[in-house]
Amino acid sequence: MSEKIYFNTSNKFSMKKTLVNVSTRLHHRLAPKHAEKVARKLLLTPNRTSAKNSQPQELREVPVQYQDGKLMSYYLGQGPVWVLTHGWSGSASQFYPLMEHIASKGFTAVAYDHPAHGASDGQYGHIPGFVLGLEAVLDSVDEVAGIVGHSMGTASLLECRHRKIEQVPVLLIAPVLDYLDNLFGSIARSGYSMRLFEAVVSGIEQQYRYPLQSIDPYNKLSQRTAPTFIVHDEKDKFTQFSVSERAANEMPNVTLVPTQGQGHGRVMKSNQVMASFDSLASYSAS
Repeated sequence: MSEKIYFNTSNKFSMKKTLVNVSTRLHHRLAPKHAEKVARKLLLTPNRTSAKNSQPQELREVPVQYQDGKLMSYYLGQGPVWVLTHGWSGSASQFYPLMEHIASKGFTAVAYDHPAHGASDGQYGHIPGFVLGLEAVLDSVDEVAGIVGHSMGTASLLECRHRKIEQVPVLLIAPVLDYLDNLFGSIARSGYSMRLFEAVVSGIEQQYRYPLQSIDPYNKLSQRTAPTFIVHDEKDKFTQFSVSERAANEMPNVTLVPTQGQGHGRVMKSNQVMASFDSLASYSAS
């Protein structure tokens, strides 16, 4: 259900949106604790999707422990490590074609399922959990040559302050650089009670000691000095191409590679992504 809320891009009036607004506001007013419990399940539960691509024959599964349970990571290839982090309601399987390409170039590709995604433990998904999961995976590998993120995974990548990725090249695919605007805009377009949503967010902030307002991927990207490639479809319906374009214009270390007709998901295995990796791999090897 959260998929329909976060990926709703329509600004048109709808009776359903109005009913959602009225019902969730009333629920929160009459039974706040129950409303927050229901909202937490609705808003923070990603869809555990089935594998998007065929599993490579040499893929190795490696469980990784983190504070909320077990994450499943997947290794392919030999050589310096590139870590890949997927987005909301995604899984490591979305990266299989890119992992095969990375492995063919003499690197080890390490992808993993975020908390509450794929084969990993967890019930709820959110940025603090994404960041904790990424930190656990980074702790489990040797030095990192580079890192790749898709969609919400790009936000957690840029939020992560782990020393192993401070100075490595970065490949961002369909990034969410304006995370807060994107998040609050999606909730507003759905009609869901903003006060109820903020109550759920407050609980996550307190649990993980991670203030929502501190999340600013765009600013974090501007502070990086290593080269970054952004591959983004010009007609992406879920994340704004114009924000990526602005980042490339304002930040000397950022190169934008636009695509057409690849959408938000198919772009992950586009020729432009493969070529961008090759460019960044040349930098990491130098």
